[in-house]
Amino acid sequence: MTLGMISWIREEDFQRVKAKGLSFVELDVNDRVKEFLDALEQTKEYSKKYDLPVAAIGRWGSARIDENGIREEELAIEYSLIDAAAELGTGIYITGCNYVDSLSYYENCSFAIAYFEKLIAYGKEKNIKIATYNCRWNNFVCNAEAYKIIHGYLKDLYIKYDTSHCINAGGDYLQETRDWGKRFIHVHLKGAVKIEGKVYDNPPAGMDQTDWTSFMGILYGLGYDGGLSIEPESAYWHGELSDRGVDYTIRYFRNMMI
Repeated sequence: MTLGMISWIREEDFQRVKAKGLSFVELDVNDRVKEFLDALEQTKEYSKKYDLPVAAIGRWGSARIDENGIREEELAIEYSLIDAAAELGTGIYITGCNYVDSLSYYENCSFAIAYFEKLIAYGKEKNIKIATYNCRWNNFVCNAEAYKIIHGYLKDLYIKYDTSHCINAGGDYLQETRDWGKRFIHVHLKGAVKIEGKVYDNPPAGMDQTDWTSFMGILYGLGYDGGLSIEPESAYWHGELSDRGVDYTIRYFRNMMI
């Protein structure tokens, strides 16, 4: 496994990740598509200058389908980002699919499958694998129920997994890892703390309630050899404290990497 971090496209972002001795950056585009595409050549230079490959590119939150099926404008954006991933030498593109309330679960799954089929086919032309994120942000392809139907059918669709999303939703992340870990292609490291059954915070991974040693043990046993991407996202850890939290997570996980 390799240890990296979610970052962005400025030179100081690459400098920070390099200074921490990490092995890669992950770039999450979301609503910054134009900014990302306009800076593609500069990003490529920074990646080379600091010897930090872009291990994954992702786009969260967008509505990919509606009552009529695939939203073609969204598909075109995804294609442009897959092209950019190929230009950067990135092997993973992370996406999701929204749920349309006016449609049945069957219809939503059918449209999602059709959407992912197009991305998978396009990605194969560029040597890029497509993965779904398990974040609940405008995405229903995030749990075992959806995995059984959608990933069960699409054998070349992978999973970017984040234990905190499963924990916060009241799920069993170790069970999901056991059952679907062979399809994991990228993993986020983010802590999770619940108090009185309610989500409290996402502190640095290793300073939380996640059974990280069991999680890592299952991953190793299943042959996972991908990236572990640190994602600082605490409501309470800011500034210098957040930076020290990242350092703690790095030390914590390096002790479990064999």
